[in-house]
Amino acid sequence: MSEPRIFGTDGIRGRAGEGWLTVQSVSALGRSIGAILGRRKGSKQVLLGHDGRRSASSLSQAITRGLAASGFSTTTAGLIPTPALAILTRLRPFQLGIMVSASHNPAEDNGIKVFSGEGEKLSDELELRIENHLRRHPEPINEGPLPERDTELEMAYLVHLLEGAGQGLKLDGLPLVLDCANGAASRVAPRAFGRLGAQVTALAAEPDGDNINKECGSTHMIPLQREVRTQGARIGIALDGDADRCLLVDEQGELVNGDAIMAILASHMASTGQLRRNAIVATVMSNRGLHRALREANVDVTTVGVGDRQVVERMRSDRVGLGGEQSGHIIFGDDNYFIGDGTLTALKVLRVMQETGQALSELASIYRPYPQVLLNTEVSRKPRLEQLPRVAASVREIEDSLGEDGRVLLRYSGTEPLARIMVEGPDKDTILAQAQELMVLIEEEIGVKA
Repeated sequence: MSEPRIFGTDGIRGRAGEGWLTVQSVSALGRSIGAILGRRKGSKQVLLGHDGRRSASSLSQAITRGLAASGFSTTTAGLIPTPALAILTRLRPFQLGIMVSASHNPAEDNGIKVFSGEGEKLSDELELRIENHLRRHPEPINEGPLPERDTELEMAYLVHLLEGAGQGLKLDGLPLVLDCANGAASRVAPRAFGRLGAQVTALAAEPDGDNINKECGSTHMIPLQREVRTQGARIGIALDGDADRCLLVDEQGELVNGDAIMAILASHMASTGQLRRNAIVATVMSNRGLHRALREANVDVTTVGVGDRQVVERMRSDRVGLGGEQSGHIIFGDDNYFIGDGTLTALKVLRVMQETGQALSELASIYRPYPQVLLNTEVSRKPRLEQLPRVAASVREIEDSLGEDGRVLLRYSGTEPLARIMVEGPDKDTILAQAQELMVLIEEEIGVKA
């Protein structure tokens, strides 16, 4: 039996201090990254960044020691969003970018994301080569240099935002509430909107090492919705821990999710001739309400599997300039190097509001989602779900009952021991019962308590 992968769907992620995320293992990982990727021509310089977790410092120092053992020097941008790190890796003379972050996970977790000099995530083939080297050479690197801090890098990213998505955008006096999830964008995102003239109320913008994503950010929207209503703000913006995701709240305090954001952007871009091939790429998690909304705008929707990497691959192959996920990870094409960026996404929506003169609730009204139920259950192993006879039979029965008005999607989390159950259809009570039925069957077959 082959060993389980070290890299998941979004880098290495898990409980900090355990497994492959101990200080010792991360130092060895740094050496393996350098050993494999150092064979390429390049500057032998690495850009490092982190989000707001307590474990960030020790893991950053560990990976720096490992990289140094393979001949790389490391510069850190400190607290900075993942998309900022990817952008700066591409725009500056760095051969690699490495982000220490567990994105929307709780503070106890952490992770490692590796980017090429083009700001792209590594291929599966390169990740496997790094894993194989790491398994052969797991011994830690206990001594080495500290990363060198460059305080100008944060400003360089801010300029990138203001001169790109923010160019000509006037937010003078616009009341805006921004939830930074006590994460990577806590410094730079309030400054970006403030520089454009917005009247910014910042929430969860004081990371203390333990409060990242804690009842805040894009995974906990109620505080933002409440504050938008209290302040009478025109828009609420919620980022996640590493700020590659963005969810919005309209002026009435209602949630505007990633599907609605894609509908807003794609329909406007299509109407102004800016949407390449009049198409977008979404994942199987997107609600069919997105397809319905964009069909009315004469925009095609191509569907791929879960994960931003699959979205990017199809965007590149189909030469499409917009894609994303219901979670709020929105990806722009050549104009942002196929890098998803939560702050940039919000700026793009604000530009649509400015150009159309419409409130966010008006813009979002084109998206009318079908009811959808999402459930998670902890599992002890991850066999192919379609090969579990009772589960497969139940899925067929549910799909037959829903017909063209609904669908079922079962999958595993790429980073956690969870099975995810999604049922979509016209009646909320019916699909909730169907999802719960599937969850019970999965728990009986492979659940932790089985």
